[in-house]
Amino acid sequence: MDWDKLRVFHIVAEAGSFTHAGEILNLSQSSVSRQVSGLEDSLSVKLFHRHARGLKLTEQGEELFHTAHNVYGKLAMAEARIIDAKDSPKGPLTITTTVAFGSIWLTPRIKEFVTLYPDIDVSLVLANTELDLSMREADAAIRMTAPTQPDLIQRQLMTMNYRVYASPEYIKERGRPKTPSDLDDHRIIVYGDDTTPPVVNPNWLLEEGAQIGQSRQPVLRVNSIYGIYRAVQGGLGIAALPEYMSREMRNLVEILPEVRGPSLKAYFVYPEELRNANRIVVLRDFLVSKMIGGVA
Repeated sequence: MDWDKLRVFHIVAEAGSFTHAGEILNLSQSSVSRQVSGLEDSLSVKLFHRHARGLKLTEQGEELFHTAHNVYGKLAMAEARIIDAKDSPKGPLTITTTVAFGSIWLTPRIKEFVTLYPDIDVSLVLANTELDLSMREADAAIRMTAPTQPDLIQRQLMTMNYRVYASPEYIKERGRPKTPSDLDDHRIIVYGDDTTPPVVNPNWLLEEGAQIGQSRQPVLRVNSIYGIYRAVQGGLGIAALPEYMSREMRNLVEILPEVRGPSLKAYFVYPEELRNANRIVVLRDFLVSKMIGGVA
């Protein structure tokens, strides 16, 4: 099987069209089409259904794509190990974490890491969906839940509690609750029904101190913790937030300090294949140093 044609096929399958693949490969549409046709001729099968709206893999094309995807993932792993065989940490390092944690906690610390390791080419991918580390969609992750894949290594970094916060503007406008039952008279911001936060009963603040059989109606439901944080910061209402948000952003005021919500654990996660990669080792040590004794 021709590796050049296989590479072109793999990119076409990911791009969904000859035109987009040609832009990625810096080749003409006709050149890309000829490469794929040549691969199909050598295998005596059709790999794509061609129609006006684009390309769709055939059953045989699906099988070849998954195999090629695995092969290129392993080649990328091999390349990373070769690069990291040298003493000085260098090469690309893609780190992924949630939008909230990445925006508020991680990005302010990246300058120090880049200064310490200028030969590491750092990329951050902030997303609330988990990237596939085994397929090298990222090299390492900071996750708020423990991974379940057996080929991933995890290191618990810290434990955070949810606490109750409001902005100074909100407290000035509507007062400060003295007891949990006072929350009946305040505006509460919670998660939306279509979200799956990494804690049990994420909207516990609607029940905290409420009378039996009575439920509070939130002023706003948001599908991300970062959105909740921004709404609290803007003075809309009161919410339960992970404590790192207040430590990083000084414009939040903790209220009802005796009230504690569920705990949230952060994990550093990376593939088994990168266990000895210098880039991963120095990143792990850097994160641990910043989290000694809690959230730095």
